[in-house]
Amino acid sequence: MNKYFFTGVALLFTVISCNNGSTQNQDKKEAEEKTEVYGSNNPLDVAFGDPFIVYDNESDMYYMYGTGGVKNGFMAYSSKDLKTWEKRGQVYSSDQEKSWGTKDFWAPEVYKRNGKYYMFYSAHWKNNPNNELENYKIGVAVSESPTGPFEDMTGEPLFDPGYPIIDANVYFAEDGKLYLYYSRCCYKHAVESEIADWAREKKMFNEIEESWIYGVELAGDFSSVIGEPVLLLRPPVSMSDQQAEWESRSVTSGEVNRRWTEGSYLMKHNDTYYMMYSANFFGGKHYAVGYATANSPLGPFQKSETNPILQKNTESGGIVSGTGHNSVLKDRDGKMWCVYHGRTSKTGDDRLVFLDELQLTENGELKVNGPTVKAD
Repeated sequence: MNKYFFTGVALLFTVISCNNGSTQNQDKKEAEEKTEVYGSNNPLDVAFGDPFIVYDNESDMYYMYGTGGVKNGFMAYSSKDLKTWEKRGQVYSSDQEKSWGTKDFWAPEVYKRNGKYYMFYSAHWKNNPNNELENYKIGVAVSESPTGPFEDMTGEPLFDPGYPIIDANVYFAEDGKLYLYYSRCCYKHAVESEIADWAREKKMFNEIEESWIYGVELAGDFSSVIGEPVLLLRPPVSMSDQQAEWESRSVTSGEVNRRWTEGSYLMKHNDTYYMMYSANFFGGKHYAVGYATANSPLGPFQKSETNPILQKNTESGGIVSGTGHNSVLKDRDGKMWCVYHGRTSKTGDDRLVFLDELQLTENGELKVNGPTVKAD
C-alpha cells in the first residue's frame, strides 16, 4: 500500500509540474500575443505631465489634457485610436475676465455633465496677502465643447481649506453623490515621523514636509464642497511600515526633504473603491504609483501590499523613470488603461505621456503592465 501511495504522489507531482509548465508557457504565449496585437506606442509624442484622457461618445474621440504645452493655461490633443494624436491648441487661458489664477496651471481633468464639459485644475491664487510661495487652489471652468474655450465658473477657487491644494479628481458615485479628492501641498507642512528622525540623525535634512490626500463631498453643480475634508492617505510614520521604503525614496536618496502623497484617482470595482496615488518627487526618477482600497468613497483606505505597481525600470535594464500622476481610461471597447507621465533616457527630461494596460486580477489586485516602450 505504501508503495502505491508514494507512486501516486510522485505521479501527482509530475502532473502538477507539467500543468505548471504548460500554464507558464501559455501565459508567456498570451503576453507575446498581447504585445503583438496592441504593441506599445510609448512614449507618446505629447509632452504633458499629469495626463488625463476622456472619451467623448458624441464625437467618438478621445481628448487628452495635461500640464504643459502653453503658458498660463491648458491645451488639448484628440485621437481616434489612442496612438495618433492631433494638437487642438489652447483650450483654457488665464487671460479671461473670471480668471483667478496667475501661474503654475497644473493637472487638468475634464468631465462631461448635463451636456457640458467641466475642467478641474490647480493654479496659484492671486489673492495672496501673505505672499506665500505656494498659494495653490483648485478651480472649475466650463465649456460647450471638449476643445474649449473653457471659462471659469465663478472667478474664485472652488474652496479654500486654509492650506495650498492641487491635483483635483472627481468621483461620480452610484447614489448620485459627487466626491472631490485633492492633495494638500508639502509647503510649510513639516511632519514628525521616524523618517524625519532618521534624516536628522544622518544630518541630511532638519525637517521633512509632506503632502496628504483628502476627500470631500462635492455639490452637484460643482459650485462648492459639502462638509469638512477627510484625511485619506499620508506617507508612513514608521520606518517598519512596508510602504515606507518606496514612498520615502526622495528623502533617503538625499534628493529633497519632502514626501508626497498626490495625484489621486478613484474608481470602483464590485464593492471596492480603488484609490491610485503617486509618491516621491515628480521631477525625479523615483516617482511611482501605488494604490489603496476601501469600502466607501471616504475610506478608511488600506494601502496594497503589492505597492508600488508602477515605477522606474532603469535598474532592471529599462530606460523609463519618473513614472507617475496617473489617471485611468476605459476605452470604447471597455479596456482599461493607466495614463501617466514618465521620462526615458533617450528622450531626456521632458515628461511624456504613457499608456499601459491596467488589469484587475481575480483576487482584486491592480496591476499595470508597464512601463513599456515601443520597439526601435
